[in-house]
Amino acid sequence: MNRNEMLSRMKDTARTWDFIIIGGGATGLGCAIEAASRGYSTLLLEQDDFSKGTSSRSTKLIHGGIRYLQQGNVSLVLEALKERGLLRQNAPHLVHNLPFIVPSYDWWEGPFYGIGLKLYDMLAGKHGFGRSRFLSKEKIQESIPTLETNGLRGGVIYYDGQFDDARLAVNMAQTAVEQSATVINYVKACGLIKEKGLVSGVLAQDVESGETFEIRSAGIINATGVFTDSILEMDKSGSGNLITPSQGVHLVLDADFLPGKSAIMVPHTSDGRVLFATPWHDKVIVGTTDTPVDSISLEPRAMEEELEFLLSHASRYLTKDPTPSDVLSVFAGLRPLVKDKESGNTSSISRDHTIYISSSGLVTVAGGKWTTYRKMAEDTIDHAATIAQLPESPCVSRNIHIHGYHRHAEKFGDLALYGSDAPAIKDLLYHDPALETPITPNTKTIAGEVVWAVRKEMARTVEDFLSRRTRALLLDARESMEMAPAVAAIMAKELQKDDSWAAEQVEKYTALARGYLIA
Repeated sequence: MNRNEMLSRMKDTARTWDFIIIGGGATGLGCAIEAASRGYSTLLLEQDDFSKGTSSRSTKLIHGGIRYLQQGNVSLVLEALKERGLLRQNAPHLVHNLPFIVPSYDWWEGPFYGIGLKLYDMLAGKHGFGRSRFLSKEKIQESIPTLETNGLRGGVIYYDGQFDDARLAVNMAQTAVEQSATVINYVKACGLIKEKGLVSGVLAQDVESGETFEIRSAGIINATGVFTDSILEMDKSGSGNLITPSQGVHLVLDADFLPGKSAIMVPHTSDGRVLFATPWHDKVIVGTTDTPVDSISLEPRAMEEELEFLLSHASRYLTKDPTPSDVLSVFAGLRPLVKDKESGNTSSISRDHTIYISSSGLVTVAGGKWTTYRKMAEDTIDHAATIAQLPESPCVSRNIHIHGYHRHAEKFGDLALYGSDAPAIKDLLYHDPALETPITPNTKTIAGEVVWAVRKEMARTVEDFLSRRTRALLLDARESMEMAPAVAAIMAKELQKDDSWAAEQVEKYTALARGYLIA
């Protein structure tokens, strides 16, 4: 996956694409795979980096949605559980089982949650990740020695999925390219081209060079998440009122706050959210909040009350109470919830996806969640192909392996997340042993990973590498700042940039990373 090659395809302005997809998050990338695998010529434009926004800032769970079951939305749970199974089937190098323990401190909680989780198992059917069961207080203490035991009566264990969201997004971009799609980061859709009132193309700008292009297509798909309304405004002034953004915040702590391989799930907190504490990449993620917000940004920031909420709730359930100085990183993401006029609480808004077709023929897909991205894409392309009057072509994405697919990626050790790419990275290291050097003495990330990210994964900035090709920024913001100079130097060489570019990259990244720190 090479950006220069992708850019040269896009510059062929005499070409008319079947689809232009605006947005390079989970939904847009899913649409690109779906469209290209059906044989449609497909171009995807992303204004920043793939999964820069919401899609790299999730709770890192592939799940059916216990809370949706509580809401009575059985159809959404059924769909999500099926898609959860397909994701584990098609991306086993990134999606794996994770045991969750639901502790009970009141007499009614164990039976109540136990019955609900048995229903969850039943709905999963052949796509199940493991059977739930009741646990004694002693068994829970064995699994989670740092769980608060005062008043603990027992609990229930169940199984869901965990993944690395940004890594999956990168692999999805690669999958789309393998299916013949053209996908480009750092190209912004600046306007829509219309003929006789119908959309017929996109005015796009290469953010790196400033060059603009008029690109024609039969169909245009708006898959921009929280930026959905801005594209709708391009289409028709005053029509951008589909999205109600909600902010979710997560804290990252050292593994000693939650040793072992089990996660904690609290089904109902004071704001109606589900609270998770999950092991991830040898750290612990605590989340999440659900706070309505008015402004939309690529870099949302946690509010003081959200941080206080997470720290206080973590202290209720962990024997070791985390303080602000214990937080290695804090990240915030905006959920693109579709407006519900009858609900004033974003935590109660369904995560069902919505497909909206404008009078101009612009197809917008909004809502949903990571787990169901493939089904969202299938539905979107079904509608978009009809609107664009393209030949009918059946869906084949259920059985497409995501790039990197490998059933036993764990055998690659520190390179396991790369799946089937790991042997090629090892070949790179074999021919240049200097690339085995760790970026800093305290990290396992090596120079060869930077080279690979630039050459094969379209990384263009230090942030691209430290935030999304690796997860250094989310795992330990301070440590990632120490890595930045070495990463910038390697990238400058690969991208044929000068020392001033590298210095500017370090400065920009350092300013960004400071925003992920509390104290």
